Amino acid sequence: MERVLIAGCGFVGTKLGLELAADGDEVWGLSPSPADLPAPLHPFAADLTKPETLRNLPADLDLVFFTVAPERHDDAGYVSVYVNGLRNLIDALLAQRPRRILFTSSTAVYEQNDGGWVDETSPTQPRGFSGRRLLEAEHLLHASPFESVVVRLAGIYGPGRGRMVSSVRDGTATCTGGPVVYTNRIHRDDCAGVLRHLAGIPDPLPLYLAADNEPADNRTVLRWLAEQLHKSEPPTRPAGELRPWERASSKRCRNDRLIASGYRLLFPTFREGYGAILRDGPTLP
Repeated sequence: MERVLIAGCGFVGTKLGLELAADGDEVWGLSPSPADLPAPLHPFAADLTKPETLRNLPADLDLVFFTVAPERHDDAGYVSVYVNGLRNLIDALLAQRPRRILFTSSTAVYEQNDGGWVDETSPTQPRGFSGRRLLEAEHLLHASPFESVVVRLAGIYGPGRGRMVSSVRDGTATCTGGPVVYTNRIHRDDCAGVLRHLAGIPDPLPLYLAADNEPADNRTVLRWLAEQLHKSEPPTRPAGELRPWERASSKRCRNDRLIASGYRLLFPTFREGYGAILRDGPTLP
């Protein structure tokens, strides 16, 4: 049995915590308002942006996961949580020696948009605030005295995050015109599975990219969903009507390093992942 702290028990962190608890680990969920955490997770009320709330962390921690999502999607919000919050947690952990800290970053650190492949060795020169602050946090963690693993997650989807399904079902979905714009995704359950896997293997590398096996443009995904739902194919918008993030996001994320570590995806492509969402229904919690 290991003693585990999950800083940020949201969409991914709660799923991870429940899986670790099922393995027999003792798990605390750190949150400003942890009262709603499901049993058997132990609530630990603290605010990462307020160092005084971190003075009484659970003792003798073996593993720490940083799976926080910012409340504000702006530069100040990212600095507050990912940079200052992570620094505060590292400082609070200096009094003990967890064997490993795992941090969920994002493929937003890659600025490439030419449809090419990226992996852990690719240049990271993000222009957006989210990528810059996440990269700053990665460097902060790797400079700490703890063994650390950074996991750069692709776009997360899963139970309760069926926006694309809903748009096809209600007829509001549209496909992008012009050249293919590649997107990358990973199911929530694989996010949790990857973190659990990398926490358990000996001598992990300091960085992994976590995405499924098939980068795909939204046209492919939307047309597949329309076929599964027996709906008309979504209309295509002219290339000149591409939204800014659609123009800037075309890259293909390679997961070879993760697969070589021994992890096997539960949902290897969007078809298995969205297929599960369709089977389970759109109103999952």
